[in-house]
Amino acid sequence: MIDKWEIVIGCEIHTQLLTKTKAFCACENRYGGIPDTRVCPVCLGLPGAMPRISKGYVELGAVAGQALNCDIARFTKFDRKHYFYPDLAKGYQITQYDIPLCSNGYVDLPFRNFPKDEQPGGQKCRDTNFIGENCIIESNGSKYRRVRVERIHLEEDVGKSLHLQGAHSYIDYNRCGTPLIEIVTKPDMTSPEEAALFMQTVQEILRYVKVTNGNLEEGNMRCDANINLNVWEDGKLYHTPISEIKNLNSFKAIREACAYEAQRQLKEFQEDRQEFNPGFKVTMGWNEAEGKTVVQRTKNSFVDYRFVVEPDIKPFSVSEELINSAKEKVGELPEAKRQRYKKQYGMTDFDVETITSTKDLAMFFEEAAVKSKNPKKAVNLILAELLAILNEEKLTINDVKITPAHIADLADALEDGRITSKQGKEVFAQMYETNQMPSQIIKEKGMEVVNDSGEIDKIVQDVIASNPKAVEDFKSGKTNVVGWLMGQVMKISHGKANPKQATEILNKYLSQM
Repeated sequence: MIDKWEIVIGCEIHTQLLTKTKAFCACENRYGGIPDTRVCPVCLGLPGAMPRISKGYVELGAVAGQALNCDIARFTKFDRKHYFYPDLAKGYQITQYDIPLCSNGYVDLPFRNFPKDEQPGGQKCRDTNFIGENCIIESNGSKYRRVRVERIHLEEDVGKSLHLQGAHSYIDYNRCGTPLIEIVTKPDMTSPEEAALFMQTVQEILRYVKVTNGNLEEGNMRCDANINLNVWEDGKLYHTPISEIKNLNSFKAIREACAYEAQRQLKEFQEDRQEFNPGFKVTMGWNEAEGKTVVQRTKNSFVDYRFVVEPDIKPFSVSEELINSAKEKVGELPEAKRQRYKKQYGMTDFDVETITSTKDLAMFFEEAAVKSKNPKKAVNLILAELLAILNEEKLTINDVKITPAHIADLADALEDGRITSKQGKEVFAQMYETNQMPSQIIKEKGMEVVNDSGEIDKIVQDVIASNPKAVEDFKSGKTNVVGWLMGQVMKISHGKANPKQATEILNKYLSQM
């Protein structure tokens, strides 16, 4: 009888890099376009064609390694990985086998994003990884799950098979030779949700450091999930065979494919008693329409790939200058930025998650915060007004004409009480449409709030004198007339009376009656 079981997941994330050219030739590195138009003898693998390493390729690989806390190799090389597939033009892939560019890294996943039962103290939370090391990290008062990164190696992408209607399939070789990194983790993840969160966190980090577009729909990032189970039966521990689910291109697919495969493996273990074999792995595909994994092929060992050193590319050294440059390009990463914003600006978890969703948005906010008297007012304008428009119009922060100075100017007008929050919305709309500065709009429209207590006092007295019935209603206990009287004050002042001052003065007079 099965006492308990748990999921073991390791990920291999393939990420296309933002280089101008392909990995080993001068062809343009760009998504889409007319099939087979961005190719040359090198990326097509024609006889006699000699590959040359793109410097930007190695640099971006090092930036990714620094961002994921890896050690960068001072000496490395390329290898050939042999296998047959129609979209692999050369019959082998140029990759790195035993000396990857980056190794021994980690990614810390914030527990606040985990399901409750997987957070510390929850029923499904593990305190240690599978070699017994503590994997719960605490920093700045927050707790994280540490996922170890075994390696990041450089390799080239293959062509794209197009299975269109009819009897034939087609191959677009434009993608051949596109520079990739493959991020390989240790088997540290314990749930489908954690695997999806890992992919999401890596995507966010690599976008921040400008390594990749990270567009899952375009195939910029793809995840292969390696999954098996630890099963305890009658006090004895068993391991199920590893399944590698290939080319998962959405967070939803990662969650659902891993969840399905875990149940499939459990059922298989109960029925067939299949156990882990270190030299055997099943390659699975994910049929999203049917919601199940399907067997594609089996692999007996790495010998299948017949790795050999790439003879056309010399082993090479990675300079300290390149490594230091890569480190400088990383800068402040999203989670560190969130912790700083919470401490520096008193922002909530939700606010910092939203405002740091992209590096460009975070930089926009920081500039507005520095220029404004009250950064909280600036962040509220960005979250409530600006992002609402961007989401509706499907734009990014880089598409807008207004600047952080516009936001800061409007935030200061609200902070100083020169306009009301209602007027602020009107000013924002015109500012966004015309690119005028808020101060100019306020002046042109005569919106400046009246803060002169003497002038407001006179308006309040006039309202009370002109509405004796409302005053009598108040005296008889109908307190709701206060709001109506305030409306009259704002009407007479054309919305310019400072609401707080007007309310205080009105209440003062009514309390004396």
